[in-house]
Formats: sequence, structure tokens, C-alpha cells
Amino acid sequence: MALRYLVPALAVVGSAAAACSGTSTISSSADAAALSTCSTFSGDIAIATSNGDDIALDGIKRITGSLSVRKNNKMSSLSADSLSQIDDSFEIQDATLLSTLNFPSLTAVDTVSWIGLPQLGSLSFTAGLSQVSSMDIENTVLATLDGINLVEVDTLIVVNNNFLNDITMQLGNVSTALTLSANGQDVRAEFPNLEWATNMTLSNCSSINIQSLATVNGSLGFYSNFMDGIMAPNLTSVGESLAFVSNEMLTNISAPSLRTVGGGLIVSNNTDLVQINGFPRLQTVGGAVDCNGNFKNVMLPSLQQVKGAFNLQSKRDIGSSCSRFQKLAGSSAPIRGKYTCKSGTANPKGVDSTRGGGSSTSSGGGSGTSSSPANPMYISGATGLMGVVAAIFGML
Repeated sequence: MALRYLVPALAVVGSAAAACSGTSTISSSADAAALSTCSTFSGDIAIATSNGDDIALDGIKRITGSLSVRKNNKMSSLSADSLSQIDDSFEIQDATLLSTLNFPSLTAVDTVSWIGLPQLGSLSFTAGLSQVSSMDIENTVLATLDGINLVEVDTLIVVNNNFLNDITMQLGNVSTALTLSANGQDVRAEFPNLEWATNMTLSNCSSINIQSLATVNGSLGFYSNFMDGIMAPNLTSVGESLAFVSNEMLTNISAPSLRTVGGGLIVSNNTDLVQINGFPRLQTVGGAVDCNGNFKNVMLPSLQQVKGAFNLQSKRDIGSSCSRFQKLAGSSAPIRGKYTCKSGTANPKGVDSTRGGGSSTSSGGGSGTSSSPANPMYISGATGLMGVVAAIFGML
């Protein structure tokens, strides 16, 4: 008699164990409820495209694989009351009605990718999502990133979130890339603890706080921002390019500790910038110096070496600057590449548009002599959304 009841009981236990592993496709709220006994789900959970129920993955504390929602235009809410860790990815793409993400215990995910969520206006992450390797948030209506407070990250991409005006994190380092672009009209980007990064592209921001930033191993670019000042008081080196392009309200650039730029130094098309004097300790530029716009004075008092081309072009009279830098130009002088300085020109151009053989005319400073021009490499500003192209030049 005992065996008669034991066999069905073992079958139930085996069924429950099987439900907690593998790949589970959730097509209804009942499917989600069936996983509530799984403290750990060993595998992947996917929400079906056809699901129209609000999904609550309650009871699960850890998913060893991924949690995904793709091309669902019916579900409005996704939640998990106890989930604290997703070992792989948390991916939501093209969920057109999803308005609620409620994960009060979630703190750690390897990869976050939330793209195409036109109804998602807020996040409910009470414990705070703090451990993420890669995060990509695009095309949402989020107003803030409250509930996300990363300490370190490999890649952070936040683009095309038209209502997002507050991006504040306690990031200490970014090991691959940080990209902000085309978010709200009044974006405040606050990274007060950020000390080093590999690549950073900051666009369409009204204020940027990088007060602790000391080292950028790759490129650092500011494109089409809306603030009047860009301050990097502790920045000492940029391994590749440093660019300030099409920041129309910019009146002041300040990087008083900067000594080395490994690639090009680009200051281009910043309409209100009339003084380029924020690099008092800059000694070495491994690529080109390319300054063009509406400025009247350029000061680089500590400059010792420019390995690429040197181009100054302004609508204003910069004769005194031309004369000063002309003395530093030549194959055995600090400025080794092609030297160009044009004062009072109606159409200031970047280095690539001045390339060609022979000497270039230096208004206010005579003829420039140089070795061959630097080889150009092109990078797009931010994610290419503004149509801004910065020309960064390599070594001779």
C-alpha cells in the first residue's frame, strides 16, 4: 500500500524539479505562477510574444540564465518580488505596451538591454541595480534612472530617451565605453566619482559632472551639448582623441591638469567659444591639433610636441595666435605636421579639408612649412545621431 502512494509522490517531486531548469516560455500568468516554487531557476525564462497577461515571477530568487521579452505588444507589467540576480541577460525589446517593471530585490545582472519601450516611464528597483557588466537603454519614456546606481560597468549606453533628464550614478570606472546621446532637452549627467574610463561620448547634455575624472585610456568626446562650461579639473591624460564639437552654448573649456593627448585635439564649431585657453599644462598631442570656429585667441603655453597637423582657422582675427604658433612649426620643431593658420576666414575648416601638398598660408604669421600631413581617421560624434563627424588624426 505504501509503495502505491510513494510512486505518484516521486513523480510530483520530479516534475517540480524539472520545472526549475531548462528553458521556460511563459505564455500566461498561470505559467509564471507554476515557477513560484523555484528559488533558483537554472536556465532561461522567455515571455512569449503572444502573452497578454501581467507576469509576476514571484518566488524566484535567482535565474542562472537569461530573462527575455521580445516583440510583445500585449503585456503591460513584468515583476518579480524576490529576484535578486540574473546571471546572464535581462533583455526587453519592442514591448510596446510595457509600462511597469517592478523588481524590488534585483541588484545584479550581467547584461541589461532595454530597447523600444514606448510606455515605460519609470522603474521600481527598490534595492537598487548596482552590479551590471553592460547596460543599454534606448527608446523609452523614462524620466529618470532611479533604481539604477552602478559602481562600475564595462559598457553603458543611454540614447534616444526623450523624457530622460537625470542620469546620476556613482560610477567609479568604465572599462569599455560610456555613451549618452539624444535624451531629454535638459539632461544632467552626474558622475561625481568617475575616475577613469576607456571611451566616453557625451552628447545633448545640459550639464556634465566629471569632477573626479583623471584618465581616459581611449577617446573622450563632447558633441552638441547645451552647457556653457565643460570642466575636467583632474583630467591628466587622454589616450586617443579629445574632441569638443558643435557645443553651441559653450563659452569655457577647462582642463587645467591635462598634460597628454595621445590622438587628436579637436575644438570645432563651438559658436560662442571665443577663448581656447583651458589647457595650460598640455605638453604632448600625438595626433593633430585642429581648432576651427569663432574664437579670437588660442593659448597652449606648455606645448612641446604635436606629431600630426596643426590647424587654426577662425572667423575672427587670430593674427597674434598665428604668429605665436608659426614659431613652433617645422619638421624639427614642436609642431611637426602641416601647419595652417587662417585669420578672419568666412568658412573655417578642419584639418582634412586643408590637406594637400606644399605650404599653407598663415594669416598673420607668414607661410607655414611642414612635413607630410597626418593620416586621417574618422569617428562619428556620439552614436551618429546628430550628424556630427569629428576628424581625428593619427601619428605621422
